[in-house]
Amino acid sequence: MPRTPVPRSPMAQPRSFVWTRRVVLTLLLLFVLVPVYVMLSSSLKSLSDVQGSFQWIPRHVTVKPYVDIWHTIPLAHYFANSLIVSVSATVLSVAVAIFASYGVSRYRFVGRRLFTVTVLSTQMFPGILFLLPLYLIFVNIGNDTGITLNGSRLGLVITYLTFSLPFSIWMLVGYFDSIPRDLDEAAKVDGCGPMGALFRVVVPAAIPGIVAVSVYAFMTAWGEVLFASVMTNEGTRTLAVGLREYATQNDVYWNQVMAASLVVSVPVVAGFLLLQRYLVAGLTAGAVK
Repeated sequence: MPRTPVPRSPMAQPRSFVWTRRVVLTLLLLFVLVPVYVMLSSSLKSLSDVQGSFQWIPRHVTVKPYVDIWHTIPLAHYFANSLIVSVSATVLSVAVAIFASYGVSRYRFVGRRLFTVTVLSTQMFPGILFLLPLYLIFVNIGNDTGITLNGSRLGLVITYLTFSLPFSIWMLVGYFDSIPRDLDEAAKVDGCGPMGALFRVVVPAAIPGIVAVSVYAFMTAWGEVLFASVMTNEGTRTLAVGLREYATQNDVYWNQVMAASLVVSVPVVAGFLLLQRYLVAGLTAGAVK
């Protein structure tokens, strides 16, 4: 007996739309994965193979570039500098953003609207506009007080706060607004003050938003090049700047560049995979008021 065709649901998506979505997603996946594969395959080749005609499948696989990257340049030292600066900038950015966002979200004061607009408007300007003013400020502070900020990790942390903190405040304000104020009132009835309500009630409820802000601040500091190339020296150089030292006057160690690029991407990729569920929830709630 012939089979009776199953009627399509009126809410079902058209087949043309389904196949178009599959094709588009496949092309986007290839667009992302092909460069990663090129990096991976190049990092497993010798320098002579990389400098020759490109081969999609390495003829001679070697892990020597992953060993040499630690000796060609002081990569471990640059890795430590990037980790210290990125973690410090993230912790300070989140700590300040929590207090500032809680005040803006829960209290009404003169200039509140102007403050939020000003904080958000700082994201419209390119970072290069702040490079020279910050450099001159750091030099003048060093001349007047003897505190060396230019060429130090502390100066780089302060620099990263200037463009990670505004976005962090703006995002957390939106997330705190989504948390009912009744929770604050219930905490105060139980004897908590404003700080007690913040740390015992609001912060635990805002973990996804805080994680999203933390990931943003860390990724911003980890891969930043412009300010790090001007405000660091040989002792405080970060990974994003130090990778260019694989290019010498005589040669460019492309296989080591690819290997080092993959190695320095591990912390960000691993952190994103571990925290992605918090990140999506935080970005969604913080973007909609």
